[in-house]
Amino acid sequence: MKNKWLQVTLSVLSLALAVLLVVYLPQIVQALTGKPVSWREIGAEFGQLGVGTIALMAGLWLLSLLAYTFVLTNSQPGLSNLQGLTLNAAGSAVSNLLPFGGAAGVALTFAMCKGWGFGYRSIVVMTLVSGVWNTLFRFILPAVGIIALLMAGEVVNTTVERAGWAGAISILVLVVVVAAALYWDRAAVLLGKALDVLGRPFKKEIAPSFHKLRADTAGIVKTRWPGLSLAMIAFLALQWGIMVVCMQATGAYPGLAQSIAVFALSRVLTAALITPSGAGIMEGGVVLLLVSFGIDTAPATATALLFGFWTYTVEIPFGGLALGAWALLRRRNSRNGVANPPSESMKAPQ
Repeated sequence: MKNKWLQVTLSVLSLALAVLLVVYLPQIVQALTGKPVSWREIGAEFGQLGVGTIALMAGLWLLSLLAYTFVLTNSQPGLSNLQGLTLNAAGSAVSNLLPFGGAAGVALTFAMCKGWGFGYRSIVVMTLVSGVWNTLFRFILPAVGIIALLMAGEVVNTTVERAGWAGAISILVLVVVVAAALYWDRAAVLLGKALDVLGRPFKKEIAPSFHKLRADTAGIVKTRWPGLSLAMIAFLALQWGIMVVCMQATGAYPGLAQSIAVFALSRVLTAALITPSGAGIMEGGVVLLLVSFGIDTAPATATALLFGFWTYTVEIPFGGLALGAWALLRRRNSRNGVANPPSESMKAPQ
């Protein structure tokens, strides 16, 4: 009971903090940038949005949801696209409402997949594989953002430029090493030994856990990595497309390389666990980076809020509808099962 009330309290406080960060975003922006902005100015930017622009944003958002379903269907053989979409929407709604919402999302995933007849082990594998692919691409994004800025000549200091290239290449090498270890046995053994060396000062053996993870996911990774990767690329590309449309609609488009860097930062900041999905924190980071690229505070703030709406806020009611539909269908099927019990001839022999 104590843990339950603690979770409720933390959830309420986390959501309250997210709301406060958004409500006081103009003041936060002024504190971060030294440039004033008001809700009236931000509202004026929203007032310029046309029906066609809003429809385009909605279309890209729906396509991004559909793209991510292929990550789930490739992680769980037998899962249909409609089931994957329901799973994604409902899980996102739960994760977006709770701090550390990923755990609640995983619990919901197990409940829904069990209801569809999938076994415990296959659900574990799906959760691991989709989680690993999300993590790998979360590592890749910052490197892509850094490289985009460097190629656009945004960094003029030679020392900073060299550090940027070194950091980006290091991140990509790390991703390649982990991906290779998930695919090849020899690479897994070498990485396991390296992890044990790193864990020696803490008196921990990391290799056994890594090899258990690999054993659980190896079959899916070896056969379905192209589909998983293409689905993640399509999902992130569509979300970047949403950000570009938001920028164009508010007059805050800073350029191709800069838009990639802003998008990469926004996805990294969603990992801030102090609020659900980094809500409020992501918007502040996006505004700060856009202003550093020479964008005025009003269009920069409007862009951040619009993008937050399409990648966070709207997922809550949509996911709630998906979860409600799943619960109603499950209840109806349960009633039908009670009303129409199997006949004697269909029962298993005792």
